[in-house]
Amino acid sequence: MTSAIDLHGAPHVARYLETDGEDGFYWRNGTTILILFTKGRKTGEERSHALIFREHGDAYLVVASKGGTDAPPAWFVNLEADPAVEVQIKGERFAATARVATPAEKPEMWATMAEAWPDYDEYQKKTDREIPVVVLERA
Repeated sequence: MTSAIDLHGAPHVARYLETDGEDGFYWRNGTTILILFTKGRKTGEERSHALIFREHGDAYLVVASKGGTDAPPAWFVNLEADPAVEVQIKGERFAATARVATPAEKPEMWATMAEAWPDYDEYQKKTDREIPVVVLERA
């Protein structure tokens, strides 16, 4: 296992992509990171984001928390406008479709993600916004 690094934002994405995840796949507290590629809803330009994820069957879960702020992260607003995304896990990049977990699915999926990153529970307490779990399914 490659050691974890503590990068954030664009430097994290750049290092991850340069090394096919050799640097950046493992992050804080044993979490794993994927890169989510969305299209800017206004510009149409590709945007990339390093996000904590967990596998869930054949899909992958991420959380649109933005640290518990009242506004959702830009990547979430972008995928709401266009759910056709791309995902990179280590050296594999693939097309996927993003959707929000249904009310029936969410409790179990939230528990999976909160186990990976316990701060998600604290983030939810900080906002009235219901923080969504996003399901990324291979296209």
